[in-house]
Amino acid sequence: MEFSAFANKIFKESIDRYHVKNDVYQTFVNPYANDDITKLLYQKNWIDTVQWHYEDIIRDPDIEPKAALELKRKIDASNQNRTDLVEYIDSHFLNKYRSVIVKEDATINTESPAWAIDRLSILALKIYHMQEEAERADASSEHLKKCRDKLNILLEQRNDLSTAIDQLLTDIEAGRKYMKVYKQMKMYNDAEMNPILRNLYHTTKD
Repeated sequence: MEFSAFANKIFKESIDRYHVKNDVYQTFVNPYANDDITKLLYQKNWIDTVQWHYEDIIRDPDIEPKAALELKRKIDASNQNRTDLVEYIDSHFLNKYRSVIVKEDATINTESPAWAIDRLSILALKIYHMQEEAERADASSEHLKKCRDKLNILLEQRNDLSTAIDQLLTDIEAGRKYMKVYKQMKMYNDAEMNPILRNLYHTTKD
């Protein structure tokens, strides 16, 4: 099985299991806790799935300001967890291909494997929810057709992205491409770099 097919399978499992309860506050249980890359893929998609629904909730025009602020903090934390998981997945590939002899004319890709996999995870969610919209019993025929057309495009996009991911991994394994991963350099979560947090930190400390 190609890696993209494997990843898509794990993403579907995660999305389907989330929607059994369809509750952002449900307890997360990873069924692949003892399998390194499978565990990471499942956890990555679960984070994306919960955040997808956070984003739905926060767009409620009648949401209370306090609840919106709390949810915004959850989204911020979710984004941090998401990027952490991307780094962990890239670390898996760095370790897997560490002994590959890189060819002299090898090139670097525009993004690392894990960031492409991140897009594949989000695409799995778009497909799931567009499928829901394309089958809604209370929707107009115009809406259903529009969503079916969009679904077909998303499915084509998944095929193309899956092919590109598998080709990238094949090229890395053969030494035709090489990985170079830049660690996060986010400034807004850093108490010394975000001026608001820095002032608050020093004021509290003083």
